[in-house]
Amino acid sequence: VQLQASGGGLVQAGGSLRLSCAASGSIFSSRIMGWSRQAPGREREFVAATGSSGSTYYADSVKARFTISGDFAKNTVYLQMNSLKPEDTAVYYCAAPRRFLSGSVYLKSSYDYWGQGTQVTVSS
Repeated sequence: VQLQASGGGLVQAGGSLRLSCAASGSIFSSRIMGWSRQAPGREREFVAATGSSGSTYYADSVKARFTISGDFAKNTVYLQMNSLKPEDTAVYYCAAPRRFLSGSVYLKSSYDYWGQGTQVTVSS
């Protein structure tokens, strides 16, 4: 199973970016997909996740600015990021469990597959 993230880039504060992540592999059957991010010198942190039922989960720091959506028929998840701030600068990783989460949706240890990451840089 491979997760391929794309859509990162450089944007000014207040701007928007849309990230995409597509999963490939015949055995991929995850019902949850999500995003985490890691800034230099910091721990990887949860950003958002969505389930095939339409449920969504957000970190408090991005709530009301970011929107996650998924197309599980295509094994793809999107992250629309609006009103970006310099503190959103990080490498963004998409992730998924093998099928169902083994723990909390907010914990990176609950996810089995990780993408290679895409850089998001927000200038002030």
